[in-house]
Amino acid sequence: MTAFRWLATGCAVLACCLGLVACGGSGSAGPATSGAPVTTSSAAIPVSPPSWVDIPSIAAHSSLIDLGLNTDKSIQVPPTDQPQQAGWYKFGPPPGQVGPAVILGHIDGDHKQGIFWRLHEVQTGDKVMVGQQDGHTLTFTVTKVDSVAKNSFPTNAVYGNTSDPELRLITCGGAFDASTGHYLDNLIVYANLAS
Repeated sequence: MTAFRWLATGCAVLACCLGLVACGGSGSAGPATSGAPVTTSSAAIPVSPPSWVDIPSIAAHSSLIDLGLNTDKSIQVPPTDQPQQAGWYKFGPPPGQVGPAVILGHIDGDHKQGIFWRLHEVQTGDKVMVGQQDGHTLTFTVTKVDSVAKNSFPTNAVYGNTSDPELRLITCGGAFDASTGHYLDNLIVYANLAS
């Protein structure tokens, strides 16, 4: 996808992040691969879709499902009745390729904690591992954690072009509005490929 189309698509799917429904997340299965994972350098990252995400600092582990677009062009989110399931936005770059790969997860759902329940505890310097379907493991280092009002979502910072492989983890946060059933903010974790 060209850089322009990626940014345009990112703008079109802003509604996904602005309305992560009940904000929950992920499959209960943790990262699992057959045999030992292979870590690669950024100089030779094979193109392979992601299969799992692991954030050791908050004990968050999930397989990844593919997320696309809804009919209204908003980004899909993982099922709220499976709040431990995270998903990867498949129309963006895969983790490890140049650009911002986006992983979404719920803070809660179906009256249960979600995969990103503790995402607010992540700190700069923490590691995020992403497993690829070909068995490679990529390691990202957190560079920034940001909480923003949904009506001020930083579309360009999240979906805009980058010169290196980067990762975005997104969930809901802030105060919960019981009248709408939605959280008022989004929590966004930014990370750069380390290895």
